[in-house]
Amino acid sequence: MMAVNMERFVSEAKGNGLRALREIKAGEVIHSCEPYAFCIAKDFLKTACQSCLKRGESLSRCSQCKTARYCSAQCQKQAWPDHKRECKCLKRLQPRIPTDSVCLVARIIFKLLSQSESDQEELYSIVEHQSHLADMSEEKKEGLRHLCMTLQVYLGEENHDLSPLPPGLDPISLLARVTCNCFSISDGELQDVGVGLYPSMSLLNHDCQPNCVMIFEGKRLMLRAVRLIRPCEELTISYTDILATSKERRSHLQEQYHFLCQCTRCSTEDKDCDMLAGEKTAWTSLRDAIPHLEQLQSEQRILHSRIRGWEELLKEGKAFLHRYADVVPDRNIYVLRLLDLAMDACISLDDYETALEYGNRALESYKLYYSDPHPSRAVELLRVGKLQHYQGRLEEAQGSFTQAYDIMKVTHGTAHALTNEVSRKLSECQAELGRV
Repeated sequence: MMAVNMERFVSEAKGNGLRALREIKAGEVIHSCEPYAFCIAKDFLKTACQSCLKRGESLSRCSQCKTARYCSAQCQKQAWPDHKRECKCLKRLQPRIPTDSVCLVARIIFKLLSQSESDQEELYSIVEHQSHLADMSEEKKEGLRHLCMTLQVYLGEENHDLSPLPPGLDPISLLARVTCNCFSISDGELQDVGVGLYPSMSLLNHDCQPNCVMIFEGKRLMLRAVRLIRPCEELTISYTDILATSKERRSHLQEQYHFLCQCTRCSTEDKDCDMLAGEKTAWTSLRDAIPHLEQLQSEQRILHSRIRGWEELLKEGKAFLHRYADVVPDRNIYVLRLLDLAMDACISLDDYETALEYGNRALESYKLYYSDPHPSRAVELLRVGKLQHYQGRLEEAQGSFTQAYDIMKVTHGTAHALTNEVSRKLSECQAELGRV
């Protein structure tokens, strides 16, 4: 598939990249691949299978390290080649668990040392990946040195000799390469449950209005076109959150990936006025409050059963939304983030009527900022559709599910589990409307 659809090339402005070899229609799978190496995100170690990434509350635990979890004996057997060496490392480090980047680099090292897994079939070898060490600030380099010390402790004495690694791939260089080139592995609803290195896909350059999107089925990456792509046109993805101003996006891309974005959206400051609409002093207060509320949300998702945290989040979110309702409109990105947080809290507290109110308010802004087929808008439409369906608002639900399905046909494909869920929900609505 890779050879037919795309090729590596050198772009004058961006360096290495990937481009189309033929015309590619919206919704086509351009490339799919398994990771060279991956690991489960630290926050999901207890609830995600280490092999297929399936989520569950009663997963079997590795009897040795007591850390890795699996949904079946088959998954545990399939994962053993990757888990075998890290199992000793995890066992020795108990109860501490290293960061995601340390776990991922350790897995990459184990694979490189085994010599049984080659990356020669990739369009972009690990040795070729940019580390950007020379571009990093002293503070960032110091952070990498601390991670390198953690990595060496984690690897232990039995993995002390790293001299067989390919030239240039010392631990600190590998950590730097992973920082710049790995991808978050998200589930169907766009929660990041893992992190992986997909060497050929690291060639994809960034655009704030890209022509491709990455979707995962388990840990398998699917690169899909979201619009018509002409022969020899560069393939692009977005490295950063679209719900941010051009200044914020550029700052994040410079800090994380060491380049200044010159895309049309950034150069023209497209939609920045909408994103920061309203009184500046008011939305500045909202912006400053969001990290704390997002931390609350993250903690509740991990702990699952703590009602008090959701209640605190909702109380604070509601207060901010009420306080600034007359001076900051819903299209302001900080109001939009608050609406999503409040909606999450309401759903967790079974307050579906208020959740739907927040969801409907957020949808207009999603339509404004995600005008192209985008997974985030589709997932938001699905969430709102479920709330409408639950409350018997069948015609509204049918409209939301139809819109979600039309987007997911392009972004996820008709075979994806989430697209099938939307299709089932749409059929249920149509059947219930037929009985009315």
